Amino acid sequence: MPANDTTLDPASFSDQPTPIRYRLAPTDLAGHRCEVSVVIQNPHEDGQIVSLPAWIPGSYLLRDFARQIERIEARCGRRRVPLYKLDKHTWRAAPCKGALTITCTIYAWDLSVRASHLDESHGFFNGTSLFLRVHGQESAPCLLELVAPDARLTSGNAAWTVHTSLPSAAGEPGAARDHGFGLYRAPDYDALLDHPIEMGTPQVIRFTAHGAEHEMVFTGVIPGLDLQRIADDTRRICEAQIAFFEPETRKAPFLDSAPRYVFMTMVTGDAYGGLEHRASTALMASRADLPVVGRPEQSEGYRTFLGLVSHEYFHTWNVKRIKPAVFAPYRLDAESHTRLLWVFEGFTSYYDDLMLRRAGTIDRATYLELLGGNLSRVLAGPGRKLQSVAESSFDAWTKFYRQDENAGNAIVSYYTKGGLVALALDLAIRERSAGRRSLDDVMRLMWRRYGRDFDTVGLGLAEDAMPALVEEATGIGLDREIRSWAEGIQDPPFAELLASHGLRLTMSPAGDGHPWLGLRATDRDGGVGVATVTSGGPGHAAGLSAGDLLIAVDGLRVDRAATLDAMLARKRAGARLRIHAFRGDVLREFEVLAAPPPRTRARIEPEPKPKAQERRLLSGWLGRDETRK
Repeated sequence: MPANDTTLDPASFSDQPTPIRYRLAPTDLAGHRCEVSVVIQNPHEDGQIVSLPAWIPGSYLLRDFARQIERIEARCGRRRVPLYKLDKHTWRAAPCKGALTITCTIYAWDLSVRASHLDESHGFFNGTSLFLRVHGQESAPCLLELVAPDARLTSGNAAWTVHTSLPSAAGEPGAARDHGFGLYRAPDYDALLDHPIEMGTPQVIRFTAHGAEHEMVFTGVIPGLDLQRIADDTRRICEAQIAFFEPETRKAPFLDSAPRYVFMTMVTGDAYGGLEHRASTALMASRADLPVVGRPEQSEGYRTFLGLVSHEYFHTWNVKRIKPAVFAPYRLDAESHTRLLWVFEGFTSYYDDLMLRRAGTIDRATYLELLGGNLSRVLAGPGRKLQSVAESSFDAWTKFYRQDENAGNAIVSYYTKGGLVALALDLAIRERSAGRRSLDDVMRLMWRRYGRDFDTVGLGLAEDAMPALVEEATGIGLDREIRSWAEGIQDPPFAELLASHGLRLTMSPAGDGHPWLGLRATDRDGGVGVATVTSGGPGHAAGLSAGDLLIAVDGLRVDRAATLDAMLARKRAGARLRIHAFRGDVLREFEVLAAPPPRTRARIEPEPKPKAQERRLLSGWLGRDETRK
């Protein structure tokens, strides 16, 4: 077999696959290094090929995790054997008769939900950045040994515990006890990658939602954290979503494969983000967004956190089980393009806040406020006039995940606008069916057909399936709307759709009403840096560019963004401003015609006297209005 051929003949393997045994040991906490080994009992006779994934599902960017491998070696028994590198993340070991062991030292210092992070306080590990794929044996069961670090080297010399949705390898010698180190089991390589691991001394609380155990794990310095309040709110969200997809059985989808669902939250001063897995999610949260004991008010930051929790939990159904056909199965060595992320991320973005409303963690007025904020963000972006959400989905790898200073002018978010397309489809279905059908029916049909039995059937949603699926689920044809709103760049008629549900959409000037320059300013280097320039805005027309450093307006120094705002507050729309700026080391002068601020701030409010049909549609969508007595 040629040295660069990465394909293997499945016929050369046993019909009863022998388990692949992995071992993860935090060996250098201060240096952020762990040792990961894999033992292959039956390596391929022509030389075993192994590789590390290039990306992690849910985050559509090639991250080349193999770049963090500092050392890799192979041994056949006790004898070291050559290991040939075939490309940036693939190796072939020399032929070995007997067990082949490949050991890596991996640098783990990425404080994010996408890779791995290790220091004296904790370890967080995603399998895609650690565990080598054994080509030809991907369907073999996997055993993972988790090794405890030396407690003398951890913060406070504390003994760590383990938090993961991966089940213990019950019946095996050295099987892990509850939350302990030892041996865990995955049915195959794909499952091994999809159960991240948190180890350390986190704050933990547990609850049960419709018979399913859930665990919330918070890592970081978080004084006064109100764990009980978070657990109570999250339980309501989980119960609402389980009942949404399984109204009869109330069965969580992970019960047959995992002992519990785990929310793993790493808390810092300013973090935000999440990444879904089949029975867990990794979250990043800002310390200030989390509630503390004795402060019962619901802050905007805490609502944002609950929305993130709701979003990632909804992915347990929509993405982890219902998924595009191109992800069934995932190919983690190369980009996998789909035009359907507006369905999987966009629909999830629509339902995340809606599930907060249905769970009772926010009221109707708050939900409409959140919806207005999403609409404002989309309408403020010129990129929506150039790129459809289907195109945004396909170009996630090269545009959405690689944004630059011009991104807002050129692209649209399949998350945010995808969520608004979902809103429009839902309202259109409700109106045309007089409230008898909704997008809920579409989601449940997708779950029954593509998600509930995915582990055994393995079907994915075809690229062109949505129009027929919507009609089958609701009896309403929305082919033209999907072509226009999702495949095309036309904005849905939001005002008309909301009005049919007794809601009024009003648009007002963005910002504080001061004259608009069409740029985003930041404090930088004793001046005001231009971060972005809006296409078609006054700054664009005058020739200002991202990266320019503003130093004076009308002969007066501007040293902070707040100073620029104060100057604009004293101007009127139509005023001509003389702006001096450095571009690199060259001083430039620009004349900018200040414009009225664009009317992109959306506000959604109930009509004072809605019609009976409108009231029924609104109540069917958002429930009872708490303000009415």
